[in-house]
Amino acid sequence: MPAGQRAQWKGFLKFGEVSCGVALYTAASTSERITFNTINKATGNRVNRIFIDSETEDPVPKEAQTKGFEIENGQYIIIDPEEISAAIPGSNKTLEIGAFIPCSDVDDVYFDKPYYLTPDKMGGDAFVALRDAMKKSMVAAIARTVLFRRMRTVLIRPHGKGLIASTLNYDYEVRSSEKAFEEMPKLKIEGEMLDLAKHIISTKKGEFDPATFDDRYEAALADLVKAKLEGKSLPKPKKVQVSKPNDLLAALRESAGLMKAAADKPKRTAANANQGTGRQRAARGAAAKSAASKAAPQRKAS
Repeated sequence: MPAGQRAQWKGFLKFGEVSCGVALYTAASTSERITFNTINKATGNRVNRIFIDSETEDPVPKEAQTKGFEIENGQYIIIDPEEISAAIPGSNKTLEIGAFIPCSDVDDVYFDKPYYLTPDKMGGDAFVALRDAMKKSMVAAIARTVLFRRMRTVLIRPHGKGLIASTLNYDYEVRSSEKAFEEMPKLKIEGEMLDLAKHIISTKKGEFDPATFDDRYEAALADLVKAKLEGKSLPKPKKVQVSKPNDLLAALRESAGLMKAAADKPKRTAANANQGTGRQRAARGAAAKSAASKAAPQRKAS
């Protein structure tokens, strides 16, 4: 892993009677997002968070805080952190594989957080043997261990030169899809309307490329910070007009016509296309660099 990146967890990966030392590293991070502090409007000063007693309203320092489970209104069972640690199941240092399953067997609604799973210096052979065998067998592994003071089920899959371990939500944590969709209207779309929708889909087919995804929320925040620094105001966004049932067929026809027109447009020569792409990239790069240089100092400032 990159220098300076600390492992979130270190332990052993066990399959059958074979084990090897491994480490988990965070695969997705929100540290680059723009963050704001809470400010007192009257003074412009930053507001600090202080825990207070709900009855006496006196501040409670961190060393005086503990955990509690409410059994009645205002009545709690006090549970110390040491008692929680003692109650956690064992094997908190062993990621033990219980079964190998087809990769498609797990509904992605159960996925929680991804971690990169890497071997330590002494466990490379066993790690690579497991990785390559899983690739050839086209399977994923279900394992369990204690992560961050909780017993977690983990899905392990081959990923590049290593493995990726995704913690899974428990069944009781995943809400029923039947309840979510129980008020869906019973409609049957067919004929021209369905054909037009299928045509639009066929003209918009692409490939999954995360590098092309823009975080519009972060970009909007960066633009807002930049505008504030320059004393400018941002234009108000246009309201999205929701298609009404009576207008849906007309909207589909218009969309299909636009798609067809775009597909019929003569393509530029390769040389011209590359030149245009270069200019666009240069313009975007210059704009991004300018915004970043002005907004970056404010990312974690008041």
